[in-house]
Amino acid sequence: MFVVTADQVDSTQRADIVGRTLESIGERFGDRLALPPDRNAGDEIQALTPDAATTLDLVLSLTRERAWSVGLGMGGVRTPLPGNTREATGDAFVAARTAVTRAKRTPARFAVDGVADPESAADVEAVLTLLLTLRESRTPAGWELYDLVASGLTQADAAARLGISPQSASDRGRAAGLRVELAALPALTRLLARADAAQAEADTPTR
Repeated sequence: MFVVTADQVDSTQRADIVGRTLESIGERFGDRLALPPDRNAGDEIQALTPDAATTLDLVLSLTRERAWSVGLGMGGVRTPLPGNTREATGDAFVAARTAVTRAKRTPARFAVDGVADPESAADVEAVLTLLLTLRESRTPAGWELYDLVASGLTQADAAARLGISPQSASDRGRAAGLRVELAALPALTRLLARADAAQAEADTPTR
């Protein structure tokens, strides 16, 4: 299982965005989460999902505006699940707590941890941090094109929607690293799934 714990950056100096972020996560990811997303302590949010693709999408969504320090924990979760996320327990929650604490000290404000198999978690963190670093340099114009292409439009259709030439869209996409990111997403999803499986395997007692 995957637990995403995010702590609002500079929460004492900024308006509380936990409520609207939880609402957004619920609307976008609700049917893909094991439990509804929840406010944890103070300005923290937590989400639980068994799905690697959902996890990646959620991490990328939360890190995009750099308003959150995001920790990703992988591992077992005690069942049966309670009625809300903040009451759930297990290795994945312990790992997420360790990760979000460490994320606050990293340039990308992101970290991954796994109690049973730290090495596979470190692999995910290293590769995903590369993608987050690429995204940090993306301009508003690059994000504008990215959102259209990510929604399913071809780059040519996106260019028409933006009122720019196909060549301009190509130049903008290259500068934004769109093809690099879109090609990396399936590989990252597989890496996450394998890392989660490695946690379960390492946690299984040998007989």
